[in-house]
Amino acid sequence: SNREALNIDPQQRILLEVAWTALEDAQQPVDQLDGSNTGVFVGLCGSEYITPRLDLCDDDFNPFMATGAALSSTNGRISYTFGLRGPSMAIDTACSSALVAVHQACESLRRGECDMALAGGVNLMFSHRPNIVFSQAKMLSPEGRCKTFDAEANGFARGEGAGIVVLKRLSDAIAAGDPIRAVVRGSAVNQDGASGGFTVPNGPAQVDVVKRALRHGGVQADQVGYVEAHGTATPLGDPIELGALGEVYKNTHSKAAPLWVGSVKPNIGHLEGAAGIGGLIKLALALQHQTI
Repeated sequence: SNREALNIDPQQRILLEVAWTALEDAQQPVDQLDGSNTGVFVGLCGSEYITPRLDLCDDDFNPFMATGAALSSTNGRISYTFGLRGPSMAIDTACSSALVAVHQACESLRRGECDMALAGGVNLMFSHRPNIVFSQAKMLSPEGRCKTFDAEANGFARGEGAGIVVLKRLSDAIAAGDPIRAVVRGSAVNQDGASGGFTVPNGPAQVDVVKRALRHGGVQADQVGYVEAHGTATPLGDPIELGALGEVYKNTHSKAAPLWVGSVKPNIGHLEGAAGIGGLIKLALALQHQTI
């Protein structure tokens, strides 16, 4: 209804649209998914929509505000719309939310909890308040430019977007004749634990998770040619991340056989429209000949 649509966080509606597009691109007939063992794993850090909405509506509260604002409704609405009966969950691990969602989807497929999975993330901005908070914490670049691995790096720039990938076990995808864009050979997740501060990365923990991902994927360090970095674009975070990568790959790479390291984050702002995004995806797939 119109009233329900007005009270739904647009993150739900945009992710639903992207999920539909992803299924079409993966050649999965949407009208045949009802009742299927398909999981939904969505990474997101929160919702900025409902608070301004409450400020505007005064006393016009209604039940749709509950389902419209709940983070679990973001994945739940996808499962409901398509009739998907596999695991369905929202995941918040801050900057890594969408990646962890993909990891959980892969693990669910390996355990046989689902036969297909939609995994990805969404982030939309509706309030000025988080910008103020992040600025006070010295996290945002004053120029609004994310200068990862640059001597002038002074913070990140917030962005909006949504993305979904359709995942299957490789044997199932081959048997079905599905288009295969890339193979996730392995993944790993951990936490910094104790570090120099609550928001300070932990180098040894980063070394551990990269080594674990290599082991899980059955990939040797010398087989990796490119790493897509987090790239915090801060004088504190960037050196820690590069130092961790150096510790993992120092014995297998050299100037003659370099490990290329990049980050989409500082470059995506230079792209315009769907053509730019498409080019970026093609570049990423070309670089990541082995996806770990």
